[in-house]
Amino acid sequence: MTSDPERAERTAQRRRDALHLGVGTVLGVALGLLAAKVLARPLDADAARYREIRSFIEREYVRDVGRGELLDDALAGLVEGLDPYSRYYGPEEVAAVERETSGHYQGIGVVFAQPTGDARVLFTLPGSPAEKAGLRVGDQIVEAGGRAVAGLGLTELRRVLGERDRGALELRLRARDGSERSVSIGQDALVDPTMRHARMLAPTVGYIALSSFSQETPNEFDAAVAELREQGMTSLVLDVRGNLGGVLRAATRIANRFLERGLIVSHEGRGEVQRYEADEDEATLAGLPLAILVDGESASASEVLAAALQEHRVAVTVGAPTFGKGLVQRVESFGGGEMVVKLVSAYYYTPSHRNIERTVEGSWEHGLVPDVQVELEAAQRSALHQFLASYSPPKSALAELAAWEAEAGREMYPRPPQDPQLDAALALLQGVHPCATGGAR
Repeated sequence: MTSDPERAERTAQRRRDALHLGVGTVLGVALGLLAAKVLARPLDADAARYREIRSFIEREYVRDVGRGELLDDALAGLVEGLDPYSRYYGPEEVAAVERETSGHYQGIGVVFAQPTGDARVLFTLPGSPAEKAGLRVGDQIVEAGGRAVAGLGLTELRRVLGERDRGALELRLRARDGSERSVSIGQDALVDPTMRHARMLAPTVGYIALSSFSQETPNEFDAAVAELREQGMTSLVLDVRGNLGGVLRAATRIANRFLERGLIVSHEGRGEVQRYEADEDEATLAGLPLAILVDGESASASEVLAAALQEHRVAVTVGAPTFGKGLVQRVESFGGGEMVVKLVSAYYYTPSHRNIERTVEGSWEHGLVPDVQVELEAAQRSALHQFLASYSPPKSALAELAAWEAEAGREMYPRPPQDPQLDAALALLQGVHPCATGGAR
């Protein structure tokens, strides 16, 4: 199950993680095996100090604190005190990390209408258990597994609909016309789309927006390109505004679609330099006219993609300067998979060997500077990012959505907002200089 507010909250949390230093607790200076990797003091002395402070807290602190909570706080302090990006995830957060990285989650595949409190189906994701079970636009989920869902928050509703150990789930539904029915629905591992919006902007110009990069993103991208080509696409606008990054290899594979040869990116840390070179056999879109949209919330893997396309001169970049995150993070599980640590392990370098990490001494205050800079007003940026975080409905749902909107007398899903940056990119691909549109600065 997916929902726009829930996704927006996760995105906001990731932004907060990226923009401030994690504050370590005093417990973080002494912690088992992880501490041994970064601190010089002997392991036994560290463990003894941890136990000593923990005992003091258990005796004197104003309220009872479980040892699991203390351990989580200690681990978080140990990792998050290193830099703005390294982070510890406890048992309750691991599933979200796995979902963002793998691109998969356990659920039924529903996007809910706004407001979400009454569990009304906006549309189902293509190929999902919800679609296969016949859930339709406007259906209200009344019961799940015999349990009334009225008043459940999104987190609890998602838990009820996505539990792995219940097999098929019985849902009681109320349709838009008030009739009720029951369905049995499976709970499969689904792809959480990172390709949220794809459409034709003009008879020959396609548009694809990527919200992040997961292991599934290249497959999503290829499928969207194939569909747009069937509709007559001969040039493309690729939108990574608001895309905070994700799986580096996914970004390099998409860059490779447009590059026949040459370096895409390298990263350098304490170990051997790693280079990602273009493979000619993967360059399925080489020569396709391309514009890529970026802004101040394009970060990390998004900047890898944009920099490679810009520096090899296979795309024109349009928008605003990017965030400036040039760090590679290694993700590793501990405790039998109950804990995950994202640790900064290297810097990445563009094909011209530029490190765009803005926390490095002497660096610029931003990352990439687009070839064509177009400014947005604050209200335009807010509306744009809200739209980009949403899901465009599949074509199969459009007729029913139109009927529901007519019944309700309002729009049920977000439409593309006013967007001078996109207008400028489209003008370039149509052979019109952006200054003629009044959008460039």
